[in-house]
Amino acid sequence: MNSIPTRAIRTTTALALASAIAISLLLTGAPITTASPIPDPIANQFTAQCSNGVAVPNPADNPGLVSDCATLLAAKDTLTGADGNLNWSADVGISHWNGVTTTNNRVSELVLYHNGLNGAIPSELGSLANLTKLDLGFGNRLTGEIHPELGSLSNLTDLDLSGNELTGTIPSELGNLSNLTDLDLSGNELTGAIPSELVNLSNLESLYLVDNQLAGEIPSWLGNLSNLESLRLSGNQLTGEIPMELRNLSNLTSLSLSYNQLTGEIPPELGNLANLTGLFLSNNGLTGEIPSELGNLSNLEFLYLFNNQLTAIPPELGNLANLTELYLTGNQLTGVIPSVLGNLANLTELDLAGNQLTGAIPSVLGNLANLTELDLAGNQLTGAIPSELGNLSNLDELYLSNNQLTGAIPSELGNLSNLWGLYLYNNQLTGAIPSELGNLSNLGALDFDNNQLTGPIPPELGNLANPYYLYLSNNQLTGAIPAELGNLANLEDLHLSNNQLTGAIPPELRNLTNLVELRLSGNHLTGCIPEPLRDPLGSDEIALLALPICADTAARVSALETQLAELASVLAALEAQLARLADRLTALEAAAR
Repeated sequence: MNSIPTRAIRTTTALALASAIAISLLLTGAPITTASPIPDPIANQFTAQCSNGVAVPNPADNPGLVSDCATLLAAKDTLTGADGNLNWSADVGISHWNGVTTTNNRVSELVLYHNGLNGAIPSELGSLANLTKLDLGFGNRLTGEIHPELGSLSNLTDLDLSGNELTGTIPSELGNLSNLTDLDLSGNELTGAIPSELVNLSNLESLYLVDNQLAGEIPSWLGNLSNLESLRLSGNQLTGEIPMELRNLSNLTSLSLSYNQLTGEIPPELGNLANLTGLFLSNNGLTGEIPSELGNLSNLEFLYLFNNQLTAIPPELGNLANLTELYLTGNQLTGVIPSVLGNLANLTELDLAGNQLTGAIPSVLGNLANLTELDLAGNQLTGAIPSELGNLSNLDELYLSNNQLTGAIPSELGNLSNLWGLYLYNNQLTGAIPSELGNLSNLGALDFDNNQLTGPIPPELGNLANPYYLYLSNNQLTGAIPAELGNLANLEDLHLSNNQLTGAIPPELRNLTNLVELRLSGNHLTGCIPEPLRDPLGSDEIALLALPICADTAARVSALETQLAELASVLAALEAQLARLADRLTALEAAAR
């Protein structure tokens, strides 16, 4: 008898099963739902597995769930890759499968972020007709292109493929997902333009395409997505101007276009976005003045415009009562710092570094009680450091370096109990270093290099508990190096070169066991260099000092003490022997009598 081909058996079995399911549905009156077919013979294989009564309870009553189960089993090997850990199996109920949620006997959610998956996104997923959420985001390493079949998921509201290694273009078919509210394709290697078909996503609330390689202009039709609340396109290669049509996004709370190649001026129309809390336009080629209309954004909390070519700060920014972070670093801003910035009572970070600002530092900045970072470095600021900055009790970092500041360092800076970094280098500051700076118990870095400071180094600096860097080079400091600096146990860099310091190098500096770099040349030091300082000084610095290495007296004393202890031990042994001999002589004398 001729054997029947295996394929024929599988086909007959599948047809019989399908007939049984159809008859059952007709008898029960259950609705018949369809899903995109899985290619034969795989469809038959996985359908049979999912109809075993374990993966899908009552398979005859749940043909849609059987279909979804077969789809996922067909996709498993592609989705799992080498490192995946999916328990999808016909021997496990589908409601217990990793990342799978079922609703009304259909797979409704597939959430598999942070599962170590690699390989490609299976095209079979496009058959999950009732899927509302597909999350294969961060913590996976999926590769290949985004399949256009995903555009068939008409019920999808949330699509997250972020943080993978996907390539190719964004499929235009995603524009068919009319129910989509959240689309996140960030952190991949996608190229090409943003497809115009996405204009059809009228329900979209968040669009995240951050950190890809997308090119072309920002589409003006994005202004038609009236429900959009968050638009993030940063970290791409987008060019051209910011479309003024974005002003129509009345629900927008966050607009992030940083790290692109955008040019032109910031559209003043962005001042119409009344609900905006975050505006991020940094690292582009934007020019012109910052629009005064941005002062209308009464809900704005974050304004990041750094590393552009902007030219002026409008005083209207002082109206942004809710602003907490203002970053304008690395532009071409001119003029004075508007004193109205002192009205921003909620400001925690103010960064105006790397511009061409002139005039004095407004004393009203001392009113910003919540400020944790103030960076005005790299401008052309003049005049004295306002003593009012000593009121900023929450300040962590103060950068005033690379300006033309004059006058003395205010002793009030010693009140900044939370200060970690104090950077005043490359100015024209004069007078003494305030001893009050020794009160800065959290200070990790102090840099006063390249000023005209005079007087002695305050021994109170030895009270600093945590400094790693202490830079006082290229000033006119006099007197001896305080022995108290030897208390700075965490110190890694100590720069005192090119001053007028005198006397010997304190032997206490040998206690700085974490010291990596020591600069003492260009002074009038005498005596010798303590042996433990040889390495942090280095050969060049030792040559410039022209001082001999000290004989290590401590080591010699320690060696002598060791020798004396050894001699004492020998003497004790001899005394013990003499005592034993005396006892024997006494015994012999007694015996002789």
